[in-house]
Amino acid sequence: MEVLLDTHAFVWWIADSGRLSQAARAVIADATNEILVSAASALEITTKYRLGKLPEADALALDVSGHVDRQGFEELAIAMTDAERAGRLPGPHRDPFDRMLIAQALLRDLPIVSTDSTFDAYAVDRLW
Repeated sequence: MEVLLDTHAFVWWIADSGRLSQAARAVIADATNEILVSAASALEITTKYRLGKLPEADALALDVSGHVDRQGFEELAIAMTDAERAGRLPGPHRDPFDRMLIAQALLRDLPIVSTDSTFDAYAVDRLW
């Protein structure tokens, strides 16, 4: 099964954080699953680190793609159709990073590992 990680799920996985649910941890750890990390997450991590909102993620922010590779995860590039879909999404969710993840999940019919219940309003299959 292909699964898209929300940015916080990726950060928490790398940090081996107890904030990941057992179900989320099991999905990510399952070697039969293909775990995807969006380029939007790389942008979010590096932006928040630069702004001082994610100071604990210094090693991750300096080498997001390297961490993706070392975990055996796959990078998910942002296509023009992803950007168009994200821009057209209805509703009040204003976070551009989340809107991109929602669009990518919808366009590829991917479940997303996330604590964010706002995703449910977009009919995304959310795992937590």
